[in-house]
Amino acid sequence: MATNSLADNLELYVWEGKSDIAERITACMSSFNVDVIRAEDALVMPSKGAVRPAIAVMSVSVIDRAVVSADVWLKTHHMPVIWVADVERVADPRVYPPSYKHILMLDFTCAELRLLISKMATELLRSNEPDSVLVPFVAESDCMQALLSEVETFSDCDVNVLVMGETGVGKERIAQLLHQQHQRYCLGSFVAVNCGAIPDGLFESLFFGHAKGAFTGAVLAHKGYFEQADGGTLFLDEIGELPLYQQVKLLRVLELRAVTRVGSQNEIALDFRLIAATNRNLRELVSEGLFRADLYYRLAVIELHIPSLDARGYNDKVAIFSNLLAQIDAATPAPPSWLLDLVGTSNFAGNVRELRNVAERIGIIYRQLGHWDRSRIERVFSTLLSPALIMADSYPDAVVSFNEVELAERERIVAMLDANGWRRQDTANAIGISRKVLWEKMRKFRLLTAN
Repeated sequence: MATNSLADNLELYVWEGKSDIAERITACMSSFNVDVIRAEDALVMPSKGAVRPAIAVMSVSVIDRAVVSADVWLKTHHMPVIWVADVERVADPRVYPPSYKHILMLDFTCAELRLLISKMATELLRSNEPDSVLVPFVAESDCMQALLSEVETFSDCDVNVLVMGETGVGKERIAQLLHQQHQRYCLGSFVAVNCGAIPDGLFESLFFGHAKGAFTGAVLAHKGYFEQADGGTLFLDEIGELPLYQQVKLLRVLELRAVTRVGSQNEIALDFRLIAATNRNLRELVSEGLFRADLYYRLAVIELHIPSLDARGYNDKVAIFSNLLAQIDAATPAPPSWLLDLVGTSNFAGNVRELRNVAERIGIIYRQLGHWDRSRIERVFSTLLSPALIMADSYPDAVVSFNEVELAERERIVAMLDANGWRRQDTANAIGISRKVLWEKMRKFRLLTAN
């Protein structure tokens, strides 16, 4: 087997569930430059935007416990999955999309595993080539034009940048633009990390990396986020969620520009640009003693404020919506004027992220019915943010928290409910599950009162 597709620090995340496959996979890949990492139940995966190729190998035994499906996983983690099963489950629409082929039997051989990983790694490396370009940033409003002018002005500076704005306004997109337009760092990786999803006890391993044998399960040396971003950009989203003791460690790296892996004594010099983002007021957090003032001054050398979608106005909403529909399905015709007017005059508290969800739901309605069903589409707009309101009204004393995989599944179910007029039996048939299973999912995701 040719090894060139496996040589670029490929990461192989193994979630074995009830099966015993991690040690077998490690043995099979021992002669290749591949990091085999036990993911287990914590699901600590690279954030989207990371350039290092990564593949997940997961036992189907995790499905019953975590309600994970291949398409939801790919959408959430931007990482392809090799599912390992002891029986054929290729045709199960509840788990695998119809075109999904990355499946191994539990008694797989090393040759079968290597062949599949080699093929997938080649595809990943090709998709991560530098000539890949982001979808053009839609900005017709004066406030966004002013922001993009600021980005162009400061993109080639080496200093740290703090990007601020409400949830869903596109802070990571601005960070990617800063990365792409930097003369030197654009040649390196863009590594995105959600600071709000770092479990206690894993900060050092994830950020600093670890040496081989540093702890149980560390069968190979592993580069942390700082090293992954060497020569490129490290994007720390939700920086305001870092606890104080982690802020101290981050500050030290920014001052020394070097890290030492867990279990090692060797200091590694680094050269990267840091871009941090937050939807919180860091100045207030500093005054409350929840954020270190010295770290804030380190981060906020350049500050960029992203306006909300409502502040951007009618034209930006319509342009973004049309662009999103084209991305979802290029065959979708131009939306009618009444729909564009509905988009332009609606308020989106969730900003671009909520508008994207609306576009996906409307796109499903069009694909399912073959026309712009005005009554169903208007129903989508009449219930903007209704899931959050339903949760707040129905469970006022409960703290409802879903992880990224659950949120992706929840959005998919809401979209299918909208497309089928919230008729449970029709929706269950469209998804490929029983009405009882759909009801249980609706109860789990606090959607029952919407029917």
